[in-house]
Amino acid sequence: MHGWDITLRLSKRISEALLLLTFVIWAGTQAEAPARAASPQTESTSASALPAAQAQAADSSQAPAGQSGDLVIRTDVDEVLLHASVIDNRQHIVTDLDKSAFTVFEDGKPQTIIHFHHEDIPVSMAIVIDNSGSMREKRNKVNQAALNLVRSSNPRDEVCIVNFNDEYYLDQDFTNDLLKMKEALEKINASGGTALYEAVVASADHLKRNARLEKRVLFVVTDGEDNASLETLEQAVQQLQGEKGPSVYAIGILGDEEHPKRARRALEILADRTGGLAFFPKTLDEVDEISRTVAHDIRNQYTIGYKPTSPRSVGGFRTVKVEAKSKGHGKMVVRTKTGYYAGVGAPTGGK
Repeated sequence: MHGWDITLRLSKRISEALLLLTFVIWAGTQAEAPARAASPQTESTSASALPAAQAQAADSSQAPAGQSGDLVIRTDVDEVLLHASVIDNRQHIVTDLDKSAFTVFEDGKPQTIIHFHHEDIPVSMAIVIDNSGSMREKRNKVNQAALNLVRSSNPRDEVCIVNFNDEYYLDQDFTNDLLKMKEALEKINASGGTALYEAVVASADHLKRNARLEKRVLFVVTDGEDNASLETLEQAVQQLQGEKGPSVYAIGILGDEEHPKRARRALEILADRTGGLAFFPKTLDEVDEISRTVAHDIRNQYTIGYKPTSPRSVGGFRTVKVEAKSKGHGKMVVRTKTGYYAGVGAPTGGK
């Protein structure tokens, strides 16, 4: 009986330990549940942006923006936020200016700067790649350049991948997982036409609805003129110039015939009016270096916030110009968006 008594007591202690362990696990689960419920989630893509049937679920491994010491810009509802690059007369980026060097004009009237930062702020970026038939032999190098853009960018960026031909496809929603981006870029079915404007508008709308960061960018690569969109170039620009619209960085892999000349002009307009840049490499091998240049430009911008002297509730389009002057520097050019639609946003065009 003695041996049985020892076994009984040992069994009882094991049962008590298991019961205690079960309670600890249960209590921990209850404590974590509210935190999971409170975590920001990327919304499903709406029908007015990228087709819901084509959109994947948001990447649940994405950490919320603003951790690890990142600067998070919080602005007043009436504040206009500009992201500006400053270039000297040797075409070098100027990175040592302070707030006093800048003057902001809206509709020709000087504005008071109330926020000023010059930090490497993470961005929400849509990589928008032409998947039309003419891109078939170019996609491998373009895909590698897009991945190197991400590698050269802020590691806290969130990125989505949009492939387009005469339709547009959200093949990866916002993530910072490079492997997921690579898999999305490799969904190559190069065929059909080029609905560039529709893809740009839909991607900008997806950024507006789902991006978690204030600073937003479209990185667009195409090799031809839009020949499939219902939107016009001007309608696409109007959508991009809505409040908190993205800057467009575009690469046009174009030839010398008449149609690419119009395509070049379209990409220049999309970039110029949103504060971005348009590049036109002579060879496909230049695309990779351009992608790194884009990353460098994005990471070295000034963030300038001001409250317009004219109430934004009035609505309508407002022109914006920023000037920079500082001792020790010659003539400088400030590149930022050329204006925005105040109030509810840009006019709706197209389908």
